[in-house]
Amino acid sequence: MKDIVQTDSAPAAIGPYSQAVSFGNLVITSGQIPLTLGGDLVEGDIAQQTEQVIANLKAVLAAAGTDLARVVKTTVFLADMNEFAAMNAVYERHFPAPYPARSTVQVARLPRDVRVEIEVIAERH
Repeated sequence: MKDIVQTDSAPAAIGPYSQAVSFGNLVITSGQIPLTLGGDLVEGDIAQQTEQVIANLKAVLAAAGTDLARVVKTTVFLADMNEFAAMNAVYERHFPAPYPARSTVQVARLPRDVRVEIEVIAERH
């Protein structure tokens, strides 16, 4: 049975989707972009945007009863693969070893023309 995860500690969904869904012992998040709780876009560089994305992921995962240490898979969407190293430096500070599996892809465009979007799959505690 799937359960919808919703928290006021992360930006609300801006479309017909859930912040995350839990299914059994897994939590699957929707992609998070660098929006603040008030719905404002973080306009900074890729590092600043990645920090906000990860803060949003932490909040959604906490609402589901888990955290970044229990993430088993991430997918990172970048508007520009030339910003990979800067994104990766922030990512590495937040995701502890043993690291989750990861895919990183450059896409033609992201919602609200952000530089980064990340989605994760995590185990529940």
